[in-house]
Amino acid sequence: MVDLNVIASLCKRRGFIYQSSEIYGGLGSVWDYGPLGAELKNNVKNLWWRSMVYERDDVEGLDAAILMHPEVWKTSGHVTSFKDLLVDCKSCKKRFRYDLIKTKSCPECKGELTEPRPFNLMFKTFVGSVESEANEVFLRPETAQGIFVNFKNVLISSRKKLPFGVAQIGKAFRNEITTGNFIFRSREFEQMELEYFTDPEESDKWFEYWVNERFKWYQQYGIKKENIKLRRHEKEELAHYAKSCYDIEFLFPMGWSELEGIAHRTDFDLKQHAKISGKELSYYDELAKKDIIPHVIEPSGGVDRAFLAFLLDAYKEEKVRGEKRVVLSLHKYLAPVKVAVLPLLKNRPEIVEMAKAIYKDLRGDRKVQYDDAASIGRLYRRQDEIGTLYCVTVDVESLEDKKVTVRDRDTMKQDRIDVSMLKKYIEERTR
Repeated sequence: MVDLNVIASLCKRRGFIYQSSEIYGGLGSVWDYGPLGAELKNNVKNLWWRSMVYERDDVEGLDAAILMHPEVWKTSGHVTSFKDLLVDCKSCKKRFRYDLIKTKSCPECKGELTEPRPFNLMFKTFVGSVESEANEVFLRPETAQGIFVNFKNVLISSRKKLPFGVAQIGKAFRNEITTGNFIFRSREFEQMELEYFTDPEESDKWFEYWVNERFKWYQQYGIKKENIKLRRHEKEELAHYAKSCYDIEFLFPMGWSELEGIAHRTDFDLKQHAKISGKELSYYDELAKKDIIPHVIEPSGGVDRAFLAFLLDAYKEEKVRGEKRVVLSLHKYLAPVKVAVLPLLKNRPEIVEMAKAIYKDLRGDRKVQYDDAASIGRLYRRQDEIGTLYCVTVDVESLEDKKVTVRDRDTMKQDRIDVSMLKKYIEERTR
């Protein structure tokens, strides 16, 4: 497994990820996604949405607001239960999560620790112009509750029958104390969540289905079989709402850690919100002629963690003709740049003109780069390092035969393609 510092360095150098507010010293565990990072992140989200919504007839999408009525978080248990026990060092003043401390003294300076005390992980803010307890709201710590409170709205407007799901991708915020490991644990992050509503009698079957479905998804798009595994939660570690839960774990550089969780939430959330809000959140079963409260299966993954896992497993270093070649072998749907157009000689105006015309023709449906800022060998290495699928080189012969050289990232095989057939050639290999 590649060292995390190597990936962090590549991400900064090539424009995948920057430290937030870097010119002011940065903000801890908050990250900005650069030009290539924004592309890769969008590709991860688009691929998940395609798999979960477009390729299924039993799932609809939702984009709920980040700010919600504060009663939502009281009802869900986040106000009273969403807490970590923290300890402070009396000497160096550093703060630690109590459950991660292996000794009775400070892990940094061996100083004396305070007694554990609870710390709520939610960020508070206020609506309106007056900061008072009555105007207090929270930045959501998860996206799931937006789906639960909209259950009836989606059910009525989409006319779905059980089982059906509601998918959402969105920002969440947690005031984490123990952060680090690059983008693995951040204070601001994105979740990809599905709440799948089922008949209670069929919920166990659908729980197993979604565990297997989500496990296969990561391998389908580039995660190596030896770097991913399933871990079932022990009874004592289950969340208060969960009947059962699996973690999909990935072998990150710091060890096996959660990539996605699939939880059997039973009917806890719908019952709680119905009870506190006074609104009916049931489903009328026409065959049984009765109202039922569906059980919920929740696959919940982090966009940022998926981004990191795909990067780590795509990173390769190899020797080519005695030189080190760094390549990101990202799946074609994930690669930030699909094609790079490279003029062999930038001091020949007619070659540059032809290359720019090809560049303009190829872009639109995919990310395409034009680059003439180095020798052809260095241009290839630069594109390999960011995972570009194909490099199109325009040379002197191109002016005569109207053909270009197309180089494949993974095999480095080169094909001579007629310009008139180039767009079709690329489309067939990237869609």
